[in-house]
Amino acid sequence: MEISVELTLMPLQADYEPPIQEFIKALRASEFTVLENPLSTQVYGDFNKVMPFLTEALKTSFDHLDGVIANMKIVKSDRSDYVPNF
Repeated sequence: MEISVELTLMPLQADYEPPIQEFIKALRASEFTVLENPLSTQVYGDFNKVMPFLTEALKTSFDHLDGVIANMKIVKSDRSDYVPNF
């Protein structure tokens, strides 16, 4: 089953950019389609592969931060080719 996942990582610290950049670099290095915009990062792929990968990537980030929030939305389908029609 293909899924689309939207992620936003929010470290609760003054120097928040480096942990976000490291998280995005880990996502980029994966086998999955990764698209970025200024507010979030999207990951597209097979559910059974994406979810374990994201669990490990989030755990790695959480292990290195004292306080952090992660928002995630999951859609059942690959929406990587979405183009607005309006």
